[in-house]
Amino acid sequence: MVAQSFSHVRHWVFDLDNTLYPPEARLFDQIERRMTAWVMQELKVDQPEADRLRRHYWQLYGTTLAGLMAEHGIDPHGYMHEVHDIDFTVLTPDAGLAGRIRDLPGRRIVYTNGSAPYAEKVLAARGLAGVFDAIYGVEHAGFRPKPERAAFETVFGRDGIVPETGAMFEDDPRNLAAPHDMGMRTVHVAPAPAPAPHIHHHTDDLSGFLARLLP
Repeated sequence: MVAQSFSHVRHWVFDLDNTLYPPEARLFDQIERRMTAWVMQELKVDQPEADRLRRHYWQLYGTTLAGLMAEHGIDPHGYMHEVHDIDFTVLTPDAGLAGRIRDLPGRRIVYTNGSAPYAEKVLAARGLAGVFDAIYGVEHAGFRPKPERAAFETVFGRDGIVPETGAMFEDDPRNLAAPHDMGMRTVHVAPAPAPAPHIHHHTDDLSGFLARLLP
């Protein structure tokens, strides 16, 4: 039954962080620490206030970066380089996942609220380099973040994605609302489900879920 609901899909869109690697890797913990340090330095605030602003902007704007740009006019390029300067050795290659993504029929892309260079490093560490047809970062959406529908429309337009023949895999439930409204099949990839009308499927095992879609 699950395979049948994806039989029309020819555009496969994957988020990056906590989707193409397990949350247990805690990679984003490193990024959050660097975000906090950056906010402390640039906005001249203490750590508790920097942590508060980081979380507040993420909740309000979709990403901390979007909030910093909107409320402080920061240059996104230096920020992205700084916060993504982390240790990727905590990630391990997953040959099974690589093979299953490669076997999906149609076009396969990564679309992340991080930067494309950062995504390339994550994919290399996961053994997923060369598996995808394209990699898009927040810069490709003019630094407008998911969950904004305009961000999805910009990236999908660049790639020629037809949402009605697409599927979106994401760990953040709110980032599946716009793809659902655009006509995509939606999959929430996370340890625990977050039932919502815009989420068609949930899995805590991306590789196992994809295996169910392949002949």
